[in-house]
Amino acid sequence: MRLTARIGGYLGDVPEFQEQREVLKSVATSLKRESIPFALAGGYAVWARGGPESEHDVDFFVRPDDADAVRKVLIRDGHDPVESSEDWLDKVGHNGILVDIIHRLPIGEVDDALFERCDLISVDSVRMLVMRPTDLLLSRLLALGENSCNFAPLIGWSRSLREQIDWPTIRTDTTESPFARAFLGLLEDLEIISDADR
Repeated sequence: MRLTARIGGYLGDVPEFQEQREVLKSVATSLKRESIPFALAGGYAVWARGGPESEHDVDFFVRPDDADAVRKVLIRDGHDPVESSEDWLDKVGHNGILVDIIHRLPIGEVDDALFERCDLISVDSVRMLVMRPTDLLLSRLLALGENSCNFAPLIGWSRSLREQIDWPTIRTDTTESPFARAFLGLLEDLEIISDADR
């Protein structure tokens, strides 16, 4: 079943998974062709590492200095420009599929150190850098707030990637967030993590 969605002014059908993967691959091949550094982020980075498949958009991150060039390349290659009210990402769309091009994360601006922590993985037959699970979860936890506090996808991420996540780093780097602390307590109650993960 296909549903109609409006996100950031971009109107289209919510796609089947394979359609999302095709857009993911088209973005990756366009950026590889131009030798622009990028990495897969968000739900599809989780999927590439063995987690559940994303039901929403496709996320990549690039350096801030490359953001304009990335947008121009993707529009040239057939993606539609999509308005974004945030200053930390750009958006494009293709066949109803939204692609977020992120250049600043809750853990900081995209830089060389973040790229160095990524792994080169074959994602649906296209090799690309993929964000590490610890950075993925940490970014999402630090973005939680009173107006955005959906734990459901993060529980799935944590359960499927538990062995790949550096839990002591997660605990240390989220001590100032009451939402992250509550989430970690929930994971303990659900026995997804334990004292041994401290």
